[in-house]
Amino acid sequence: MEVGSKFQIEYVIDASDVSAFRLGNIPEGIEILYGPNQSEVSSYQYVNGHLSGSTTVTVSYVAMATRGGNFTIPPAMVVANGRRMSTESMRVRVNGSAPAAATAQSRGGGREEKTVGNPGHGDLFILVSASKTHVHEQEPVMLTYKVYTTLNLTQLNGAMPDLKGFHTQEVKLPQQKNFHMETFRGKTYNTVTWSQYIMYPQMTGSLKIPSITYHGIVMEEDRSEDAFFTGGGYKEVPRDVTAPGITIQVDPLPAKPKDFSGGVGKFNISAQLAKTEVRAGDPINLRLVLSGTGNLKLVKEPAVQIPSDFDKYDTKITDKTKLSEAGVEGNMIYDYLFVARKEGTYTIPAIRFTYYDTGSNSYKTITTQPFTIKVDKGNGNGGMSDFDSDENKDIRPIKTGNTSVHKIGDFFFGSVAYWAIIIVLLAVFAFLFYSFRKTVLMRSDIVGMKRNNANKIATRRLRRADELMLKGKSSEFYDEVMRALWGYVSDKLSIPVEHLSSDNISEKLSTLGVDDNTINKFTGALHECEFERYAPGDTKGNMDRTMESAMTAIMEIENSLNERTKAQQHAGSGSALMLMLVAAMMLLPLSAGAITKQNADNEYAKKNYTQAIADYQELLKDGVSADIYYNLGNAYYRTDNITQALLAYERAHLLSPGDADIRFNLEMARSKTIDKITPQSEMFFVTWYKALVNLMSVDGWAYTACLSLLIAIIAMLFYLFHGNDKVRAGGFYASITFIVIFILANIFAFEQRDLLINRTGAIITSPAVTVKNGPSANAGSAFVIHEGTRVDIIDKSLANWRSIRLADGREGWITTKQLEEI
Repeated sequence: MEVGSKFQIEYVIDASDVSAFRLGNIPEGIEILYGPNQSEVSSYQYVNGHLSGSTTVTVSYVAMATRGGNFTIPPAMVVANGRRMSTESMRVRVNGSAPAAATAQSRGGGREEKTVGNPGHGDLFILVSASKTHVHEQEPVMLTYKVYTTLNLTQLNGAMPDLKGFHTQEVKLPQQKNFHMETFRGKTYNTVTWSQYIMYPQMTGSLKIPSITYHGIVMEEDRSEDAFFTGGGYKEVPRDVTAPGITIQVDPLPAKPKDFSGGVGKFNISAQLAKTEVRAGDPINLRLVLSGTGNLKLVKEPAVQIPSDFDKYDTKITDKTKLSEAGVEGNMIYDYLFVARKEGTYTIPAIRFTYYDTGSNSYKTITTQPFTIKVDKGNGNGGMSDFDSDENKDIRPIKTGNTSVHKIGDFFFGSVAYWAIIIVLLAVFAFLFYSFRKTVLMRSDIVGMKRNNANKIATRRLRRADELMLKGKSSEFYDEVMRALWGYVSDKLSIPVEHLSSDNISEKLSTLGVDDNTINKFTGALHECEFERYAPGDTKGNMDRTMESAMTAIMEIENSLNERTKAQQHAGSGSALMLMLVAAMMLLPLSAGAITKQNADNEYAKKNYTQAIADYQELLKDGVSADIYYNLGNAYYRTDNITQALLAYERAHLLSPGDADIRFNLEMARSKTIDKITPQSEMFFVTWYKALVNLMSVDGWAYTACLSLLIAIIAMLFYLFHGNDKVRAGGFYASITFIVIFILANIFAFEQRDLLINRTGAIITSPAVTVKNGPSANAGSAFVIHEGTRVDIIDKSLANWRSIRLADGREGWITTKQLEEI
């Protein structure tokens, strides 16, 4: 090659996990103009409805020879799939002089999309289209390969093109190729977009994108003689299809300004300084944001003129871009860290960025505002700021378990149920206050209590009788057994002692379902006890026999009555169970196939975040839920969609401001936004008050109010009716305290409800937004903000414009499509 010629250096790595790429020391006489530019290309194979593929990563540089001679480019180092590897060295020979600069050609009207194809095989072909075929160098071109077929295509594979002279980035398409119907030249085909690329021409002239031959297999009906005798069928038939090449005419850029950044597209620039007053030795963070559409990844880092008394450290570059048909769009963030060593007042001049504007076909220079920094005398405690302090943190996990959704304005606070509870509590207090002194609190069901405790009392008396038997006190023993038997049936059957007789007992037990044998045993035990008191003979043996008869009679009656009660309960529960089963069978067809929170949580656990997002959004169609919004935010966060994650977290925070997990994840998402805005200072008590209001949600404060009123009423009753002076004093102060809590809880609930109903918050959704001084595209520019920034809407009166205010007090106008309300 000749001096002044540009050439491309490419390193191709057959691996998907590539890191720590390091280029060898480039010799003098070779200048790297652009790079490193990393692109990833995948090769797919579509076999029997399944897609497989491999990935290669290409790291490329555009270089220029500045003098003649023979040069050796040393090996590059890389870690691929966990293995450290190196390339071979390369030799470059450069001759004496550079050719004259090419004359720019007239571009005419060649900006329409050009499509080429090979419709010769009318049943299977590939069309190749380019968004532009006549561009300037570095101007993006979208290249699309689209398959058309009327056959049963079961397999298709082929090598992706080796696009020499281009920096190429592949547009990620779904791996599962889903065909759809489309009409082309009057005929209907199954079509699918097979692959797409964004290409940045690195050289000028007529650049050829080569053709590609794809090897496919289609299923065709077997019409051979053998097939006739075997019953016919289908066979696999190979079919090759060629995607034709296409030519892109690349014109050189006009004579480049000295400070040209290499940017081609449409850009804007903004800068933020964290602090303007520091001490000597303290770190200073300057954030520069380059936004727009074009070759954002290929531009040179903007030059920042740091005062000589400052120590500058390595720049941290954050890529927040995405591929689109217009090229790479989004933001490139440059964080500069420097330290002032001497006190004084310093100025960082406005940062300039010169690029080629494809809209006006001219060079433009955009600048930031200058910064003045006041450096005071240091205290010797200055330290480095850690840009990556949050890198080892992670969001908190999703909330599992069931939850319910409700309409945004459906609150317990202020509802009929809420006021009913308040009125009932006050009415109960009034009633107790009126009647407490006249009414002796007694257990309401004395008869029932006696019935339930009959067996326990009888057992206690028989235990006492057993002690008397051991002591040989026969007369007292028989008296205690008689009391146990008569007392048991009196309590169990609710018969007064004076009305007890053998006939009454037998009749009552019979009506309760006790069998005659058990009844006879009990009455026999009574008679035996009467007889044995006066029977001669073995006193010890008589007492043993009487004790056994009494215990057996009581146990059998107890068992008989318990079995009857259980049977009644079982019948009732069986009916209830049958009703529940019928209801469940009626509801089953309605719920079958419905998405549940458990389904969405399972998709999240399997790292199928896209499906989890779809499921959570489906659940939110029926209403709102803090837990579901929180989980939705986590799913968006995992897909690196920070803007949508912020929206979900903000909505969850509105519904449940006291949830620590929501607050933590919201702050994590905010830390990943571009704009670092310092809120306006406010009085400390205002901050405390807001924090207190945000401890709970609307209904959280409503429940607190109800509970506080209940406790206040109980405490007041202690004050009014307790005999102990200390208890009365405690009740008085407790009641006053909880009445105050009741009033405050209602105030806080009202404020939380107002925040939810009259929401003003919004999130910027466009990559970069120029805020205007008025609601007009021609109004002056006030400042630039970026996606993910939270703003408050202060004026909605115009249909297509919103007046916004930032946390630091700045105000301006933006269009409605550039934000989404929380």
